[in-house]
Amino acid sequence: MSQGKRWAIYVRVSTPDQEKGLDSQMRAMIDFVERQGVKNYEIFSDHGISGAKVSRPSLDRMMKEVEEGTISHVAVYSFSRFARSTTHLLKALENFQKLGVEFISFTEQIQTNSPMGRAFFTVIAAIAQLERELIVERVRNGLKAARARGVHIGREKKRDSELIRKLLKAGLTYRNVAAIAKCSHGSVWAEKQSMMKDVAEQKRLKLEHQKLIADAIKAGPYFNKEQLQLIEKPVTEVAPSEVIESELSQEMASPSQESEIIDLPSATLEAA
Repeated sequence: MSQGKRWAIYVRVSTPDQEKGLDSQMRAMIDFVERQGVKNYEIFSDHGISGAKVSRPSLDRMMKEVEEGTISHVAVYSFSRFARSTTHLLKALENFQKLGVEFISFTEQIQTNSPMGRAFFTVIAAIAQLERELIVERVRNGLKAARARGVHIGREKKRDSELIRKLLKAGLTYRNVAAIAKCSHGSVWAEKQSMMKDVAEQKRLKLEHQKLIADAIKAGPYFNKEQLQLIEKPVTEVAPSEVIESELSQEMASPSQESEIIDLPSATLEAA
């Protein structure tokens, strides 16, 4: 045992009427550590506190002393008395490992400095990673289902997109567009980004359409007149005109560059 350090025994019960359960945990743990030849130990007990709570008075005090380096071993009656979630347990085990503190679970007979204990640490880390990934996947599926039902995800867009796009097409600066549309510079910048995405999508559709026509010409007799007419049907415009496309193809200006752009006369803005 490290010189000057002591063992920490942690016990807990969830409800105040479990006094006997707390006492039985203490007796079992005291008997266990004394059989290990340990005389220098301290008991940390949380009475009537749920294990779902990561922050508990005695647990917090024990973890503080672990951080201060005064504890060499942490012994618990069972994993469920120490932590209810895999993530909480793994975080504590990683902290113990970093500080060189051995963790012992009496009921499960696991010690982190033994081969079985190291194997358990690896397994629990993998389970925690799986738990995190499952949570992420459930959140993504929930958002996808909500969008399919027509639920709006995120903040509600309040800017007048049509007006902002028309003003950008006219060549107005961010500051002028923001003043007329009564929105922030960031909203103008976001709308311009959206326009650029539309332009890129329009280009992609045109390229796919041209490729389809080329393939149809190569196929020759395998296409009848009606199929060729369908293929040659023009792509519906879904993006700004070529004037906007040309203007948007340039490098997007940042709102911070507004100082370099000349404003419209104040009379124009007042009229707007």
